Amino acid sequence: MDFNVKKLASGAGVFFTRAVQFTEEKLGQAEKTELDPHLENLITRADSTKNWTEKILRQTEVLLQPNPMDHTGARIEEFIYDKLDKKLPSRMTNPELLGQYMLEAANDFGPGTPYGSTLITVGEYQKRLGGAERELLQTSAATFLTPLRNFLEGDWRTISKERRLMENRRLDLDICKARLKKAKQAEAKAAAAPDFQETRPRNYVLSASASALLSEEVDKAEHELRVAQTEFDRQAEVTRLLLEGISSTHLNHLRCLQDFAEAQATYYAQCHHYMQELQRELNKCANAASTPHPTAAVCPDPVSSAFLSGPSSPGATVSSSSSQRPSTLAMEQTQLPVTGTRKAKVLYDYDAHDASELSLLADELITVHTVPGMDPDWLIGERGNQKGKVPVTYLELLS
Repeated sequence: MDFNVKKLASGAGVFFTRAVQFTEEKLGQAEKTELDPHLENLITRADSTKNWTEKILRQTEVLLQPNPMDHTGARIEEFIYDKLDKKLPSRMTNPELLGQYMLEAANDFGPGTPYGSTLITVGEYQKRLGGAERELLQTSAATFLTPLRNFLEGDWRTISKERRLMENRRLDLDICKARLKKAKQAEAKAAAAPDFQETRPRNYVLSASASALLSEEVDKAEHELRVAQTEFDRQAEVTRLLLEGISSTHLNHLRCLQDFAEAQATYYAQCHHYMQELQRELNKCANAASTPHPTAAVCPDPVSSAFLSGPSSPGATVSSSSSQRPSTLAMEQTQLPVTGTRKAKVLYDYDAHDASELSLLADELITVHTVPGMDPDWLIGERGNQKGKVPVTYLELLS
């Protein structure tokens, strides 16, 4: 118990001495040891990295989760599950929830009605958009947000701790310098003005004893200064090595940023493709609603209709010859004059929705061209003897 009290009193004394030194430095009443210019630059760069990383992290979270209440609740839920060491359950995204409501409303209104069938079509695509958004959130959290958060909660805390230790060592060093300066001044003052007028032996003994005490005080202050200088140099070196690691942090964040941009590109390409398909489905619904046939007003199911290439003719009879019509139409289109034949790299997998389209595999090379009057969002793709329409958003055109 006595040891703890002494240690507490000693720590309080050191803290008070450092506080006095820090205050006098701020008031210009004490000298301050300046850090190495290279170390100062590293500190400035580290502070800038920390500040901008915090801003980018917060704004990215706002971008991915615009509602502040949802964002706060999600972070609290994530924190709780992390502390419990349990897997965070997947939540429905807003488009998925909207799609679910549309499907339930369609069942209530009647899936066979024009409004109900359209609700089913739009609802299915809303759920697809929600699935793409969930993939973006998961990918962004794993490849971008988590590394940034790990830097702030891990590396930066270590750097801040070592910087505080270095600042304490610097204050101790300056305290020792001031103490040595005062001891030397007292010794010089005693040596410059000796009391030779005293004739009593006792006074000579006291004078010699005081001189020895002053000399001993100077030696003690010099020893403490050497120890403080050594500790400061060691701590400054440790801090410098940690701060130089910021360059590696920038490289890591650069890779994470590229992954985040790629995830966004994939997400927006998927959304663009889904909305194009939805527009085609809605156009089919509009054309079907305008036909006199009583059953033509119901929109085809987007999952089972396989996205037919065009609306059915009024009163047409389904037969084996009519089922071959999309492929015949595709062959007629490919025989038109071609322009701009070039190579293209496939960015994402794509499943053909009808016989006029061509399925794609990521990273494969195909030959593409266009034909007069064709939709600018589509090209004619060729792979060996296979031909078909391919979406432009899934391709990277090569020179």
